[in-house]
Amino acid sequence: MIEGGVSMKKTKLFLQLYITFLKVGLMSFGGGYAAISLIEKEVVEVKKWVDKEKIVDIFAVAQSLPGAIALNSSAFIGYSIAGIRGAIAALVGNLTSPVIIVLILSIVYGQIKDYPSVSSAFTGIYPVIIALVLYAGYKIGKTAVKDAAGVIIMLCALYLALFAGVSPIPLIISGAAAGIIITTVKNLLAQRHKKDTP
Repeated sequence: MIEGGVSMKKTKLFLQLYITFLKVGLMSFGGGYAAISLIEKEVVEVKKWVDKEKIVDIFAVAQSLPGAIALNSSAFIGYSIAGIRGAIAALVGNLTSPVIIVLILSIVYGQIKDYPSVSSAFTGIYPVIIALVLYAGYKIGKTAVKDAAGVIIMLCALYLALFAGVSPIPLIISGAAAGIIITTVKNLLAQRHKKDTP
């Protein structure tokens, strides 16, 4: 009975993971970055599976790896909640809606792409996508940027991305290196202060 109960609990959790990320995949217009705020809302606020600090770490790692950030995040979150099978459930859930929608739209779009109302609809969708990406950045920034050093790193990365055309991978690696250096220096200064304090 206990084993059966545990198995049922796990099955229910896998199903919840699948449905949660099915909803995320269904509503993620604008790609992976637009999905970040949806993932955070579902996983942190609604389901309370992951806390805010951990979700920021997951997004950072997901961004630094090859592949779509939404899919990488889904796999990481699923794994952290329910192991390999949880990762699979979350990943498949996230993929189901887009695959079905893209298949349908690829058929339909060819027939209706020249309609003025279709162009008008996309004109309205694009600003919403930008708003979702900005909102995701704001939500993550509130948790991730904790001090002056974080603000400086963020502004430097923004400048290099916008004006110097530096690609994301060098920026992420540089940010990680800067974080390690800053933390090491802070720890050394704190130890020295302790020694000097009578």
